[in-house]
Amino acid sequence: MKSVFIVFNQANTERIEFMLDELGIRGFTFFEQVQGRGTKTGEPRRGTHTWPEMNSAVITIVPEENISSLLSAIKKLDLRNKEIGVRAFVWNIEQTV
Repeated sequence: MKSVFIVFNQANTERIEFMLDELGIRGFTFFEQVQGRGTKTGEPRRGTHTWPEMNSAVITIVPEENISSLLSAIKKLDLRNKEIGVRAFVWNIEQTV
């Protein structure tokens, strides 16, 4: 199993949920109002007067064989509008209860 943490501009919320549904990924946890800034070219997302946009995030646990299709879909979404950005981070899940 792998954990995928997806951070995205709130403008992509419906697209992210649609993507998860299309890929048959039912379980996830959704975080609203996530603040931050991209590593290389990302503008701050702070919900302030100066930086009014905000991010959201989703974390999901999926079988390893689903990772490439999920990351491919995320990459396509990111390429649709590089200005608002989508990033995904994957790590191993050792145990669940």
